[in-house]
Amino acid sequence: MGAERIDDRTLLSRTAENLYWLGRYVERADSTARLIEMGHRMAMLPGSFTRDEWRSVAAASGCLDRFDGGSSGGAPITEAAIVRSLMLDIENPSSIRTCLERARANGRSVRTALTVPVWEALNDGWRRLELMDAATAQRDLPGVLDWVKGRSALIRGAVHGTMLRNDGYHFLTLGGYLERADMTLRLLDVKSYVLLPETDVVGGGRDHHQWTSVLHATSALRAYHHVYRGDYSPETIADFLILNRQFPRSVAFCYLEIGQTLGALGEGYGEEHDCHRTAAKMTEDLGRLRMGEIFRMGLHEFVLEAVGRTHRLGTEVYRAYFS
Repeated sequence: MGAERIDDRTLLSRTAENLYWLGRYVERADSTARLIEMGHRMAMLPGSFTRDEWRSVAAASGCLDRFDGGSSGGAPITEAAIVRSLMLDIENPSSIRTCLERARANGRSVRTALTVPVWEALNDGWRRLELMDAATAQRDLPGVLDWVKGRSALIRGAVHGTMLRNDGYHFLTLGGYLERADMTLRLLDVKSYVLLPETDVVGGGRDHHQWTSVLHATSALRAYHHVYRGDYSPETIADFLILNRQFPRSVAFCYLEIGQTLGALGEGYGEEHDCHRTAAKMTEDLGRLRMGEIFRMGLHEFVLEAVGRTHRLGTEVYRAYFS
């Protein structure tokens, strides 16, 4: 029986990494679309061009070095430049087009591990961005972003609705939740640090619009209203997106799912790794912390640390199952 388990694991290791990255690429395409949508909303405010909101989007995406060498004092980054780089640039590994093409390539290499609905969701319309130029994408930016989010939702729905809850499913969803936790943190950082307003704007109309843009970008507006009603303070919005265990895009929810998924893999293989301990510690910390503590230590500082821990967790997952 033990030998069969080892053989099964060896067989799965040939597809596990592809499934894991399929989940990550689908989620990254969705998250990048949300990040661009957030920048688009913020850039519509009067005077936004002088504050260079699009530079904050580039920074949050981790792609600032692709614009003017990443200089913080360079010329303002335009919407057109963001569309070209973060949506359509095949040379950018984090662009939406690259993510969707790589997700399909990973799915094709493990075709027999996927159900027909999952493969059809991956395969249908995947070349749309390849055939689109920057001017067309910018002209219909909200529509294109909605298409990306809808395509990602269709793939996730097919995964959750048709796949066996076996190791392949666990690796695929593990990648998705890791990527989602990372991007929720990055979306918060756009507001908490890169777009931190001047003191005379804090609490004003611009500040309120920027914070509610974070809720729009995470599809959280209605769910947030059910919890906090009309209170749109920075503390409650950050609390909802970091610590709420019921909202599926919060950091705490993602880590609960990551922990459960790693637990299922650990039970199936009869062993645990550093990634299990890192996920458990992060889940414990998120359950213990209160938003007042996070704001006292600095939201930006908390986000940087959490992004670093999430990156380390991804490295540990790789070492445990793919190396």
